[in-house]
Amino acid sequence: MEYLLNNKSREEIINGTILIVDKPYSWSSFDVVKKIRNTIMLNYKIKKIKVGHAGTLDPLATGLLIICYGKMTKSIDNFSAMKKVYDGKMIIGSTTPSFDLETKPNINYPVNHIDEKLLLKTSKKFIGEILQKPPMYSAIKKNGVRLYKLAREGKKIKREKRKVIIEKFEITSIKFPEVSFSVTCSKGTYIRSLVDDYGKELLSGAHLTWLRRTNIGDFSVNNSVKVMEFIRKI
Repeated sequence: MEYLLNNKSREEIINGTILIVDKPYSWSSFDVVKKIRNTIMLNYKIKKIKVGHAGTLDPLATGLLIICYGKMTKSIDNFSAMKKVYDGKMIIGSTTPSFDLETKPNINYPVNHIDEKLLLKTSKKFIGEILQKPPMYSAIKKNGVRLYKLAREGKKIKREKRKVIIEKFEITSIKFPEVSFSVTCSKGTYIRSLVDDYGKELLSGAHLTWLRRTNIGDFSVNNSVKVMEFIRKI
């Protein structure tokens, strides 16, 4: 399947295909969808076309985002259900309200008891089916309002834990307090929550500092296109 729109006819665009995008840092997934939709409508003189993405990435994350448009938007749920692979970095010994760098560290924890053996042993505890509570800073809706909007107002809402599957949680590099890792997981997994839970299991704290999605099913970020590159080439 072609991941660029080069040489595609107007009819082919409307019938639908996908675009494999490398989402830039600080862009929301909706920002990417909006930019691509507007570009397609302008260049192909289409007044209206459905465009959506399969699997949200936080603004502070980069990497693979599958964009579906035209009739291919009917397959979004199929793409979203595929397993995901992430590379990330975390800081051990402190937490933030958002579990990442959207907010500043607000609590420090002891770390003198933590060594490489404990870091490796603890990551293995998360392999398999686990219960995970979504972060307050998330796009989940409560009574029609996104949780992150409530969180920014200082409000806390009860969130039910969800079942997710962690196929792999590998510590790849330790430059304490920074720890790098790779995760293979199911749909619906919040890597920020995984990092926060990992910190608690260490009897300390942790927050996410960098995240990049590299794979969704058989799709790889190595075969993706930058958003601005797509706009120049279309």
